[in-house]
Amino acid sequence: MADDIPFDKNLDLAPDVVDEVAPGIRRVMANNPGPFTFKGTLSYIIGRGKVAIVDPGPADERHIGALLDAVRNETVTHIFVTHTHRDHSPAVPAIKAATGATVYAEGPHRAARPLHIGELNPLDSSGDRDFRADVRLKDGEVVAGEGWTIEAVTTPGHTANHMAYAFREANALLAGDHVMGWATSIVAPPDGAMSDYMASLEKLTKRGESVYFPGHGPAIKDAGRFVNYYILHRKAREASILHRLAKGETDIPTIVRAIYIGIDPRLTGSAGLSVLAHLEDLVVRGLVATDGAPAIDGVFRLAG
Repeated sequence: MADDIPFDKNLDLAPDVVDEVAPGIRRVMANNPGPFTFKGTLSYIIGRGKVAIVDPGPADERHIGALLDAVRNETVTHIFVTHTHRDHSPAVPAIKAATGATVYAEGPHRAARPLHIGELNPLDSSGDRDFRADVRLKDGEVVAGEGWTIEAVTTPGHTANHMAYAFREANALLAGDHVMGWATSIVAPPDGAMSDYMASLEKLTKRGESVYFPGHGPAIKDAGRFVNYYILHRKAREASILHRLAKGETDIPTIVRAIYIGIDPRLTGSAGLSVLAHLEDLVVRGLVATDGAPAIDGVFRLAG
């Protein structure tokens, strides 16, 4: 299923080395490779002289030191955070303490919906519950610095508080984990919601940025076309789930085995959560039924 997206896994970038990826955009990659982070989480530096940092990254002393070295003799005036997973925001206090910069984000970490009775958030440990922004941004708000202009673009779905940032002077979008070039983004309830995620993808199709700089992996060129691939992929995944349910009621592990052929075993759990995200959306839309609230251990069937 994932091979319907033209992924690019070419990222020749060493950890903790500053790299100018476009005029006015530098990046530094944390040394935290893994099945969810690819080669590492990317922090971005916008501008020259008086600069902004987007996603300071994990609470890793080497990465924090490399990021501060990259802006030596410059002034960091702004810190922007796309979302509060623990590989993106925990370095904020250290960077803020070292620079005095103002922190901007959509808001604190939270679930995309109320937890059901007895439900635990399986990704709770991945959320930075301590994060607080100095300034909470709303969709469309504009923040200007020296030689750069950033527009806030709310993109919930991967997390409830996910926000991308349009760098107007470069016609680029700092996309966080909403759209990535190396793999699909994880949407895992209750941290994220598929209905929100699909709406955010549709929202991006109406924007004009030509290149995306994601939180992991290489830059995405011809970004509008790539977003459409993402949308088609999710719709095909939904169709596969409905096709399996047409054979009879079943549970999420069975659906995962049916539609995620050859999946990395380390990603089986997240695949199950992604299926749950689709099923939650399908239940709300009246296409799928289950007893009680949709749950990871539930049994699902076609409605009607």
